[in-house]
Amino acid sequence: MLKWIKRLLIGLLGIIVLMVGGGYWFLQSTLPKVSGEAHFKGLLAPVTISRETNGVVHIRAENETDMFYAQGLIHAQDRLWQMEFQRRIGAGRLSEILGNKAIEQDKFLKTWGFYRAAEQAYTALNAESKAVIDAYVAGINGYLESDPPLPIEFKLLGVKPAKWTPADVLVWSKMMSFNLAGNRRAELRRYGLLAKGLAEERIAELMPLYPKIATPIDSTTPLIHPTTSDYHLMEALWQADAFTPPMTEASNNWVLSGQRTVSGKALLANDPHLQMSNPSLWYLVHLSAPTYDAIGASLPGLPCIVIGHNQAIAWGVTNVEADVEDVYVLEETEDKQGYVYQNEVVPYNTRTETIKVKGEADQTFIVKESRYGVVITELVADAPKTKPLALRWTGHDPDDTTFSAYYAINKAKNWTEFNAAMRYYIAPSQNFIYADTAGNIGHIVSGRLPIRKAGHSGLYPVLGNGDWDWQGFIPFEELPRRYNPPEGYIITANHNISPENYPYTISLEWGGEPYRYERIKQLIDAKEKHDLSSMRAIQLDQLSLLYTDFRPYLQNLPIISPTAQAALQRLLAWKGEMSPTSPEATLFIAWYMAFSHLPQTETGESWFFYPRYLLNALKSGDSACAQQKRTCLEIAGDVFETVVKQWSTDIPKWGLVHQAMFNHPILTHTPLAPLFDRQVDFGGERFTVNVGWVNPETLKTTHVPSYRQLIDFSQLDNSAYIHPMGQSGNVMSSHFDDLLALWQKGEYLTMQTKGYTEANKLILKP
Repeated sequence: MLKWIKRLLIGLLGIIVLMVGGGYWFLQSTLPKVSGEAHFKGLLAPVTISRETNGVVHIRAENETDMFYAQGLIHAQDRLWQMEFQRRIGAGRLSEILGNKAIEQDKFLKTWGFYRAAEQAYTALNAESKAVIDAYVAGINGYLESDPPLPIEFKLLGVKPAKWTPADVLVWSKMMSFNLAGNRRAELRRYGLLAKGLAEERIAELMPLYPKIATPIDSTTPLIHPTTSDYHLMEALWQADAFTPPMTEASNNWVLSGQRTVSGKALLANDPHLQMSNPSLWYLVHLSAPTYDAIGASLPGLPCIVIGHNQAIAWGVTNVEADVEDVYVLEETEDKQGYVYQNEVVPYNTRTETIKVKGEADQTFIVKESRYGVVITELVADAPKTKPLALRWTGHDPDDTTFSAYYAINKAKNWTEFNAAMRYYIAPSQNFIYADTAGNIGHIVSGRLPIRKAGHSGLYPVLGNGDWDWQGFIPFEELPRRYNPPEGYIITANHNISPENYPYTISLEWGGEPYRYERIKQLIDAKEKHDLSSMRAIQLDQLSLLYTDFRPYLQNLPIISPTAQAALQRLLAWKGEMSPTSPEATLFIAWYMAFSHLPQTETGESWFFYPRYLLNALKSGDSACAQQKRTCLEIAGDVFETVVKQWSTDIPKWGLVHQAMFNHPILTHTPLAPLFDRQVDFGGERFTVNVGWVNPETLKTTHVPSYRQLIDFSQLDNSAYIHPMGQSGNVMSSHFDDLLALWQKGEYLTMQTKGYTEANKLILKP
């Protein structure tokens, strides 16, 4: 109660600040009309928009064109500022509203050309898919033309939203695709370590590959040894890449056939783990027309359902972790106007980009592009004289028809149609799991996956001279897929999904460690038959297999002080449950994060991403320990003593230090932050099923289950879903954060298409 009183008082302070700074306009309503009737040009027939008491929206239309028009309209009603902010990010147009502090971010985003890629993707779509996007855009613009009340952010920044275009719709999907294709970061990290003077063998120790994958050291691999200047360049590129949300290798989905369920019908679960946002990344909606009926999670700014079910099938997604990016080192000409490719000089393609800056003159710069893609070293101002790097990425292919895949999935009625939809899918590569009313279950790896020459592992940058170009893509018919496996279930959790003896290499790194996959499998195998309740328990599980792996070494730590000895015994008696109420969880993660600094002298950073390196060091020793003339266990023991000393005997509960942060993207560092920002106690860690990614510096989390879904084919309207925050992005709405407490406690909303309590009804008429 005291926490909520404090929040109320702080919120009132924020309102006072607004009123003093902005005058009477704050008192004006910023909430959209949600009841009665409203007339909009472009509609063919009336559309009913019903809202449940929790803000979930149901759209019922007489045709698909009106249905998607209405989806665009209701997305704009509830998430207009979020949509505006997202399209500005994708187009590199934040400086227009934020001034010169956003110039470097805009340069990064314009250099990559996400908006140009979105324009090309729209051109590549078939007529049916274009019609869906056009109807959705018409709905957004119809709402804007009605002179609606604008969210507070527009008024604070003096921004008036312009008309939407199809590229505005597709650009955010390009951004998400880029963030989910993170191999470039690992390549640049290895390249930077080479530049620091580390040997390839040492890098293989520091960055061990996924379990059961041997390091492919091949004498034919053209390993390029960069200079010290390249290391500083890699650091700068890493900082530039921070302008996009960091990738997390954490999403779960699994599906059980009737042979493994109490009801005899299929069950499907999915929880994608992405960076938290305020408002939520997702928007819950039910779309219904005579030829279309689907419910689930949509993305504001995009039509259709991304994750959910229709009346015949259900689906869920996780990131494949496929290696769909390669960094190429170019042999540039002396005049820096071209590069050598297949023994010939090829001039760069160049384009001039302009950044409009609020209150200042426009800024222009030149972007260089090679046959591999953008020259990414141009992102770094005053870059040292090094060989330029370019990035090849499937998401930049101009024939990206991924949106058509989602539209076809939404309407698929069986496994055959579901597979046919996947032919359109390009990027980001996702594990799609499937279930249907007939009891069938399945899994297919989607996306355009490159084939590399022998000797090209994809782990390091290679020469961009034509010798190491991709050899095509894995044929669609040969992408991994499973249908009704004999064990009666399928799990994907960013782990290695390559079939045994698979002739192609999808990735060598995958999602860090297979802990989440292993824990889900343990829990499924623990019961012969499952129901919605046990599926929920699996989805909310926070037992740490990371702790399980480190516990034997913790048992042997050479501890001296009585206080640390007592803390260690307490930790060893713990079962590894990363509950928000657990002090032991705090102690373990604080020790792990501190110990992960072990190779910092070599790497320049904490090494918490690579637990297998730390485990190997404790098991077999490591040169980082030998340099200190101590064993790794001795160093780990000293680290434990230091961690315990900072708290003495008063170790805080995990939820108090590991809070989930939902911060406003612009206002979080202003006096208005208390009005918008939210944070709640949360459990878990990077490798628990109910994930809670840990910031190594603050111990807080910004990566959690962004959406939870449980589909029950024994009674589809008994299925469940939830996302954090609320349906509205308007801080004045009662639905701004009304789902946050439910999500935090592991509760769900019922996924109803009928029989729900209707709080508001709005009739749209032509």
